[in-house]
Amino acid sequence: MIKDVAVAALGLALLTLGGCASGPRFELPGFKPCADVAIGLYFESFSAEIGPEAQAALKGAARQTRGCQVTGIEVLGLADPVGAVDANQKLSEDRALAVETALRGLGLTGMTLTAAGEAGSVTPGGAVAPLRRRVDIVVRMTPRG
Repeated sequence: MIKDVAVAALGLALLTLGGCASGPRFELPGFKPCADVAIGLYFESFSAEIGPEAQAALKGAARQTRGCQVTGIEVLGLADPVGAVDANQKLSEDRALAVETALRGLGLTGMTLTAAGEAGSVTPGGAVAPLRRRVDIVVRMTPRG
């Protein structure tokens, strides 16, 4: 899990830095233009407000689509098991809707929204899955032409 978080953070940093006109440009080994992009946006407890870091990640993802044909965008809202089940379902829906609104504001359309609430946030052994206060986004794209 820690490796996944580190990889997501590195990807977020590279997406953000990749759009800076005056800053260095980085490419990951094997980088392919118009390849699918997956990011996770994290939220404060009991909040569906998109913070500045998450907003920067969304802008970076939108920049990655330039010159590409976006074939679909999957948005999955999640919540941790703190609080009532119904409230967590609503919170995950609100998070997914907030991300959809932000992506539309960046010119992206064609989203499929799903909200899982707290489903899957507790392992069979009873341990709480960390960092479930998020929205997972996958932008699927191909080269134009």
